Amino acid sequence: MRHISLKVSFSTNDEICDFDEIVASELFHWYTAFQQALKGCYLVKENKSNFIDRASIAVSQCFEDVPFCALRWGRREVPVGAGRIDRIGKLRIQDVGERTLLLDVKESGQPRIVREAVNALSRYRSSFKNAYGIVVAPFISDAAADILRAEDIGYVDFAGNCRICFDKVYIKEAGQSNPFTEKRDLRSLYSPKAERILRVLMRDPKVSWLVKPLAEAAGVSLGQVSNVKKLLHAREWLRLNDSGLSLAQPQALLAEWSAAYRFTRNRLGNFYAMASVDEIERAIAGKSQGGKPLGTLTAFSAAARLAPTVRYQRVSAYVREPMEAVAERLGWKRVTSGSSVSLIEPYDEGVLMDSRDSDGVQIVSPLQAYLDLRGNVARGEEAAEALLREVLKPSW
Repeated sequence: MRHISLKVSFSTNDEICDFDEIVASELFHWYTAFQQALKGCYLVKENKSNFIDRASIAVSQCFEDVPFCALRWGRREVPVGAGRIDRIGKLRIQDVGERTLLLDVKESGQPRIVREAVNALSRYRSSFKNAYGIVVAPFISDAAADILRAEDIGYVDFAGNCRICFDKVYIKEAGQSNPFTEKRDLRSLYSPKAERILRVLMRDPKVSWLVKPLAEAAGVSLGQVSNVKKLLHAREWLRLNDSGLSLAQPQALLAEWSAAYRFTRNRLGNFYAMASVDEIERAIAGKSQGGKPLGTLTAFSAAARLAPTVRYQRVSAYVREPMEAVAERLGWKRVTSGSSVSLIEPYDEGVLMDSRDSDGVQIVSPLQAYLDLRGNVARGEEAAEALLREVLKPSW
């Protein structure tokens, strides 16, 4: 079966701010963000018919090599009750008869948006004889595909994945990666300030937060909380009630976060210290000029105190002062190989949120240790999984 791969410029409503939650002092900030978000939406709105045509072509490609099917397309954007169907097609099936295909074309294949499409198509099907609904999006996630399969609705995406199943027709293609990776979406959700919000939510996923207290706890604006809320809600990772919002799927969030996490945003330096691992870590526990510890242990150095699994020979620590100043104070030499300690200047102060004391030394939170182990350290996966199993999951 052949598929086409089309580059589509689109923007989801998830990126548009929620003005209902904005106080007067934030209005200018939000208005600017709103205008920037809208710039990405115009192309889809102005070329809606073209976008639907691309979706129609993708569906037609699915039937191209099926000898007993003949598909012809009808009108676009057909009104049905209070809504509208993006396109209607008539599929003639040999020895079976005719089926009516109802297309709902979406700019995003995230679960919440797909669930909305399912509800709409379920209503529309009753208005047509022998109707079958198909959702088309640039990319249908696995979670969204499960929703559609359970509701007996087909799907096609521009990456080449599809599932269409009715009568004697069964067409399925799976495993195609997302060539339209929503980089803007990921940059928004895993930007430094957005990560601060996630860190607060991950402390205890069962705790419900209102927007303003969450913004204060994370040290970010109301607008940033609202944007993160929309992105998480689109993935169906939030639980919303009268008490506020809480995480419904912390493990799903952590999996995507760790995959998107870029350790290279930090500034890293490798040094040699003529001392044992314990002596190096105790030296880092010394006080800086500001009265705080010189460094905060991470990676294996932190995991060894939270869920020890593997032996290690290199210390890793975040520092609050320039790493060169810390190394000079401690008498360590910068090297390109054979290092015994890695000093890291964090890309954002949120990295050190929820750091704690462990036997006289400062260590990062279990969450940060997990991200650093998965994102940078050789053999870190085993230690990261121990943290997930023994520390993170029990806290959820």
